[in-house]
Amino acid sequence: MAGRLAEKRALVTGAGQGIGRAIAIAFAEEGAAVVATSRTPAKMTDLAGLSPLIEIVGLDVTDAAGVKRTLSEAGSIDILVNCAGWVHNGSILDCEEEDWLKSIDQNATSAFRTMKAALPGMIERGRGAVVNVASVASSITGVPNRAAYGASKAALIGLTKAVARDVIATGVRVNALCPGTTLSPGLQGRIDQSADPDEMRRTFISRQPMGRLGTVEEMAAAAVFLSSDEAAFMTGQVLVVDGGQTL
Repeated sequence: MAGRLAEKRALVTGAGQGIGRAIAIAFAEEGAAVVATSRTPAKMTDLAGLSPLIEIVGLDVTDAAGVKRTLSEAGSIDILVNCAGWVHNGSILDCEEEDWLKSIDQNATSAFRTMKAALPGMIERGRGAVVNVASVASSITGVPNRAAYGASKAALIGLTKAVARDVIATGVRVNALCPGTTLSPGLQGRIDQSADPDEMRRTFISRQPMGRLGTVEEMAAAAVFLSSDEAAFMTGQVLVVDGGQTL
């Protein structure tokens, strides 16, 4: 069903690649005007050519002043998707304090910044949807070598629920999307850089009882649902799309 986001205006962080890019494209296909942001605008140069509804903007979500400025200049935002993030690979013993702080900042505090900037306008208009892209590697389940990442995504889920409760009577909904292992450029890069790429890929696939990796398009479809009126009675929820990983 096309047009589910018609006449909506969305801002997507982390749209340079992977799930964020797929969400920006899917939103435009559903009729939304999309402000696609990334700290590396060069990664988005082709997005505007894919749809006249997509506008590309450079944004570093760790820059508090930049977030405020970008959200102000973006105008009335109906949908906010927080997809920018960073994956630290390692256990707590492999994680330096700077890695920990970077994980929390990029994966959780960044959403605090964007929501704080976007929510006043949504509340004033009496409508809005926020989708925070977390992960099953969080408070949902433990994943090897994801100590800082899992903690930061658990924080994002907690923030999602707290904010949803705070704005529940305003017409604004806040939900979290938790993907399982998804084939994205980031994951492919980790596979390619491993000592045995074939074995690494098999390891990632083995997490899912369905026997395959998720696709960015599947995660984008879930984000469309959470942002649409089809999910109008959902807030503070965690939507897991993981091929059975956490069963």
